[in-house]
Amino acid sequence: MTVPAPTGRRRGPSPAAVTTAMVATVVLVVVTLVHLVAQLTGPAILREVTQPLILPPLLLAVLALTPAPRSRTTSWALAALALSWGGDLVPRFLDVGGFEAMLVLFLLAHVCWLIALWPRRRSTPVWSSPALVLPFLGYGVVLVILCAQGAGSLLPAVVAYAAAIIGTALLAPALGTAAAVGALVYIVSDSLLALRTFAGLDLPGHGMWVMATYVAAQVLLAAGVVRVQGRERAGR
Repeated sequence: MTVPAPTGRRRGPSPAAVTTAMVATVVLVVVTLVHLVAQLTGPAILREVTQPLILPPLLLAVLALTPAPRSRTTSWALAALALSWGGDLVPRFLDVGGFEAMLVLFLLAHVCWLIALWPRRRSTPVWSSPALVLPFLGYGVVLVILCAQGAGSLLPAVVAYAAAIIGTALLAPALGTAAAVGALVYIVSDSLLALRTFAGLDLPGHGMWVMATYVAAQVLLAAGVVRVQGRERAGR
């Protein structure tokens, strides 16, 4: 007699899905390396073409490694990654307002991260030690002050964005160490971009550092999402 499998148990990714994720990861690494080299030495057209090609393989890998039914956290995280991809892609089709469109899309991406992470807030260090908010808040205030004069009419959006990235960093430890580090690296990436745009800071290889930290942040946050969904499927 055949014993039926437990109906409440969720299955993990199939071998085909794992293979898909591995191929997507290879594509992600190759495209990222080409883009970073282009940031340093390549023609502008190569930078423009490769940047929107970075996140799709990461999205594909996360989709493959988190088969349905996906958790609420995973679903909102996928929305955040998709909006980030929009932030990379959409401004390239706009003659005017490209930066503003990018800012809005990435702000919405962080709002999605906040929605994804908020139900897990009790498992974050800041929940048991609220004083941990203070260094993050101080950093956000300093960053806004440095960017205020150059931001002009965009200052309210800059303030909102600073609050959103800090909120993501405070809640990201709920997804594990990798995601916590990823959220901190995200702050570094966005700070470098903001300081160049609004405060005139231009380090050697500035664009490369912005993109290297950006991709690292997205990968680490995605790894945290995959880890948590995998633990939930295993019932741990």
